[in-house]
Amino acid sequence: QLTLVESGGGLVEPGGSLRLSCTASGFTLDYYAIGWFRQAPGKEREGVLCSSNGGTSTNYADSVKGRFTISRGYAKNTVYLQMNSLKPEDTGVYYCAAHYLGNCLGRFDYWGQGTQVTVSS
Repeated sequence: QLTLVESGGGLVEPGGSLRLSCTASGFTLDYYAIGWFRQAPGKEREGVLCSSNGGTSTNYADSVKGRFTISRGYAKNTVYLQMNSLKPEDTGVYYCAAHYLGNCLGRFDYWGQGTQVTVSS
């Protein structure tokens, strides 16, 4: 079983930045599409960004374009979500998910437990 662990969440003021990490235990993520999702209080989960196993990225949400960036750290079995110019509406629980040999529009088989991101003054 692939186990994913998110980290890096916390409290940040509007306009600030956070870098979230998604780390796999016991496996490389080279063959996985990795997606970042979030769920705001009282709202449904939405996709944020995704990195395919081929290295291409997909923006799920137009609201994060130009502010969020996904990247891979293969040696560390880790995928990062760099979040800049954070807004209060970015608040939520952020999850990473993996799809073996899949693409960013397919079903994600493995999910982390999430990390809380709070953007507030």
